[in-house]
Amino acid sequence: MLDLAFAMAPPSDGAEGGGSLLALLPPMIMMFMIFYFVLIRPQQKKQQEARKMIDELKEGDTVVTLSGIHGTIKKLKDDTVMLQIADNVRVKINRSSIGTRKD
Repeated sequence: MLDLAFAMAPPSDGAEGGGSLLALLPPMIMMFMIFYFVLIRPQQKKQQEARKMIDELKEGDTVVTLSGIHGTIKKLKDDTVMLQIADNVRVKINRSSIGTRKD
């Protein structure tokens, strides 16, 4: 019975191995390009803008932290900011914790 099953199978001449690697290359390149232009590139632009905003901070700017605290910058150091959030209430935070600058 097993011999009959092999006899009914189509002949294998080696060309049915799933195609060549070159046939898979163009779709993979297209998928990478789509991911790059839809996901990677916009994220890089956003990170550059955030870095630029943090580098351009100066005393007196009104900012909002990533946790949602609104305040005014009183002192700037290399990697820290003294933020006044109320009268006689100042908080020392990292520069990277600043989310946006209010105009």
